Amino acid sequence: MSTPANPLLGTLRSLFPISDNCDIDYSHFRAPLTTENSTIEIATFASGSFWGTEYIFLKHYPPAENKGILKTAVGYTGGHEDYKEPNYREVNSGRSGHAEAVRIEFDPGVVTYEELVEFFYRTHDPTTAGRQGPDVGSQYRSSIFTSTPEQEEIAKRVTQEVQEKHFTPKGKTIVTQILGAGPWWDAEEYHQLYLFKNPEGYQCPTHKLNW
Repeated sequence: MSTPANPLLGTLRSLFPISDNCDIDYSHFRAPLTTENSTIEIATFASGSFWGTEYIFLKHYPPAENKGILKTAVGYTGGHEDYKEPNYREVNSGRSGHAEAVRIEFDPGVVTYEELVEFFYRTHDPTTAGRQGPDVGSQYRSSIFTSTPEQEEIAKRVTQEVQEKHFTPKGKTIVTQILGAGPWWDAEEYHQLYLFKNPEGYQCPTHKLNW
């Protein structure tokens, strides 16, 4: 059963400024593949509000600095099959079953999938089901959506390592779902790079370096 969405949170987020026209240089958030004999790979993560998930990955792996991430998009995935091209209202209500997620194109010759998975765990609380900080609802669940069997193996191994090192000593258990990637829908344009366009916008307090 999906955790009901928190209507107060939706109202709270709606109070933050939204702009598609802020003066940002989009070239800072896109990079070409530069490693010889490498191909672009995709990593897809859900860790609460996608505004903050995208922001913290780009803050620490800025494409303009050739740290491996080439491009990101926030969007919706992992939902009910009868919801085609879901919109923010449907996802925020919890009806569609989708998670807010970030889709990362990366150069495996610069940054490994293993490193990105570890960073994903480092920058949110993976021990709370159907919520992240004050953000309550199944759309804010912690999930890894794998694109290949190799990614699935790496995700499961890193999960176990992170559990043993960082959470077992605290008596906590990771509840992150590891699932094969399914259909993906980009979120509305105003959600893309939201916290770069709106620096005073809402950011979940768990989206920080936790170790």
